[in-house]
Amino acid sequence: AAKSAIKDVARISGLSLDESNRLTKMVPDRLSERVEKEYPFNPKLDELKPGFKAFEKEVVVDDPENRGQKLVVKKWFQKGLEEVNAKINLKNCFRLVPEFREELENGSELNKEVLKYALQLEGSIRQVGMHACATIIGRGDLTEYIPICLSADKATGRDLWTSQFDGHYIEDVGMLKMDFLGLITLQIIHKCLDYIKARHGIDIDIEAIPINDRETYELYGRGDTTCVFQFESTGMREWLQKLHPERFEDLIAMNALYRPGPMDYIPSFVARKLGNEVIEYDLPDMEEYLAETYGITVYQEQVMLLSRKLSNFTKGEADKLRKAMGKKQIAVMQELKEKFMTQGMGNGYPEKTLDKIWKDWEKFAEYAFNKSHATCYAWVSYQTGYLKAHYPAEFFAANLSVDISMDEIKKIMGDCRAHKIKILNPDVNESQAKFFVNHDGNIIFGLSGIKGFGDNITRAIIEERSTGGVFADIYDFVERMSGSVNKKALESLAYAGALDCFGLPRHVWFVENASGENFVDTLIRYGEYYRRGNEDQMSSLFGEMEEMKPERPQIPSCEGLVVNELDLLHKEKELVGMYLSAHPLDRYSFEMKHVVNTTLTDLPAAIADCAQKKTSARNIRIGGMITSTVTQQNKQGKDYSKTMLEDFDGSYELALFGTDHENFMQYLKPHVFLMIEGNIDLAWKPRNEDGKAKDIPYRFKVQNMMLMGNAAENFTRGIAIHLTTDMVSKEFNSRLEAILRKHAGKMPVNMFLHVPEKNWNIELVSKKYMVTISSELFDELEDLGVKAKAVDKRAV
Repeated sequence: AAKSAIKDVARISGLSLDESNRLTKMVPDRLSERVEKEYPFNPKLDELKPGFKAFEKEVVVDDPENRGQKLVVKKWFQKGLEEVNAKINLKNCFRLVPEFREELENGSELNKEVLKYALQLEGSIRQVGMHACATIIGRGDLTEYIPICLSADKATGRDLWTSQFDGHYIEDVGMLKMDFLGLITLQIIHKCLDYIKARHGIDIDIEAIPINDRETYELYGRGDTTCVFQFESTGMREWLQKLHPERFEDLIAMNALYRPGPMDYIPSFVARKLGNEVIEYDLPDMEEYLAETYGITVYQEQVMLLSRKLSNFTKGEADKLRKAMGKKQIAVMQELKEKFMTQGMGNGYPEKTLDKIWKDWEKFAEYAFNKSHATCYAWVSYQTGYLKAHYPAEFFAANLSVDISMDEIKKIMGDCRAHKIKILNPDVNESQAKFFVNHDGNIIFGLSGIKGFGDNITRAIIEERSTGGVFADIYDFVERMSGSVNKKALESLAYAGALDCFGLPRHVWFVENASGENFVDTLIRYGEYYRRGNEDQMSSLFGEMEEMKPERPQIPSCEGLVVNELDLLHKEKELVGMYLSAHPLDRYSFEMKHVVNTTLTDLPAAIADCAQKKTSARNIRIGGMITSTVTQQNKQGKDYSKTMLEDFDGSYELALFGTDHENFMQYLKPHVFLMIEGNIDLAWKPRNEDGKAKDIPYRFKVQNMMLMGNAAENFTRGIAIHLTTDMVSKEFNSRLEAILRKHAGKMPVNMFLHVPEKNWNIELVSKKYMVTISSELFDELEDLGVKAKAVDKRAV
């Protein structure tokens, strides 16, 4: 392509990077030129185009009365200059772009040489590549039809037959190119069906599920689409909540629309679906094909059908139009436009309207989407939505069981919490190799997910359990698994919580006896004695003798022992990659839910949004636990720090410089829980080597820090309770008063009472009760069915 040709030649020629970039940027995104155009014209029906002249000439047409014969008739035409798009290539750039002409005439010799050779190289094959999923199919031995070479597959390293014809031309020589995509979603669906079969004994034919399932559409309508294929993004969830899809066609349309370009049509699509905007058509005849998308062109197929209806395109011409739109073939589009206009006017449609329709299609061509493609994606999405709506535990377990990143696992775990589904620690009595759903509907972490835990040990535990039954206690476990589970493996099981099923506190495994040996060591030694004793008994003449069995060691006493629960949680995270049994931030769950207003996962997106809109964001509050802090020096010898902060959903690196580092360094220590307040704003204006300003960067600027334990007092001034009159009863009042008395304190209680019959909203302030705000208070109110939130001190 033009830009690549300039860059490649410039690099070889030794042209400076800045000069190379300057020449490259001279290639425009769009080229236009004025050319002489001629259109059929009916002076009785149409208006003359501005700048065009009408004239009459003789043309040859088919004789309608004598098939196969020709007639010479006089027809009216209009002729003039029109602005058209020219192909973006260097030849046209040198002809139509003044900057290029200036460079060719008066530029440096090196620049002229670069442009000369770039022109010669443009259009050449730059490199050989292999499509990720395209498969070429022919009617016989492919070597008889196309040149073949061998290319190494990146995934497997194997040599594969590869066409030496470029993919754009492979169909021109009679080959069929099919793209076979591998979707991990299909693996998730089948894994989920296996879990459903194991837990419920039900065989589900996923291709035969009802397409009008109410619970599934309600799931889409409330934006509960985490892990739902193609509908996961935050923006998509927001539009789904506004749209409330009620039919499969709505899902197909949203799948096609939610992409750069067509996203501009989503507000209108939603408004028309909800009846808030009038559904309009450029021509009444277009309603037949645009009714399902509320008058908005969404699919390539709609363009194909309309081109046939409005301008009598053949099926082949309609498909040619689709390809030209999809592959941005401007020259082909221009050729087809003339046919569309001519034949459309011949059918009696106004030229202005046809021209508007075509311009809309040209814009549509930038993002043209295939309905059959969107339908397949929407169907796979609907299958995942159906499984999540009806079998959420199995669905989440299936998603967790595929090879995904730790960030994805944390996201899924957050959604599990929202659905009241627990993800439990690995368990030697319940866990399989991967995630699994137990009979209570909770998800059990897989044994193979424990870091450094070998597959051979996992298989040995599962096989022993399948033949000998569950392990009765820790002694039964070490007796049966001795020789398979070594000290390191037993420690990993203990720290990961896999031995919690035996009813002993987790720290007991590491309590030392009088000789300095901890309980894990004692158990391993006992297991070895037991196994050797069994082996000896097998060769003994006396068989099983009670006195030959070693005595089971006593469980050490933990009385008076100071336990560092935080260290145990950190060990758990180290082994399984996350906190499962508890989270260090659990004690500050109120602050994280009601005071923090931005998660660490959402902060980078908020910064990017401010940078894009060139705006600032104030009073951003983040919170979490410091996991590490590193202090370094810059080139000027000034100290700065990089601190890693972690919350329930993710982590964020906070960099502090200058006075910020000096003012807040007292807080920057591992395992400190912080609430941080700041702004997202323009940070600085760095410059390139040539002195030109770089793109304006935004960052999170810290304004204030405090210990998490002080956050509620500093940021909240009371509690707001929201009720409706139909909730109020004698029993309800008694339970609500009991909760408020239990959490008595100094924070005021505001009550907002809604009266549905009158549509009244009454605000009441309690003079009798004041409370201490805590997560327990909010949990108890939620159990009562009461919506409550903390009142921010900054709220007006």
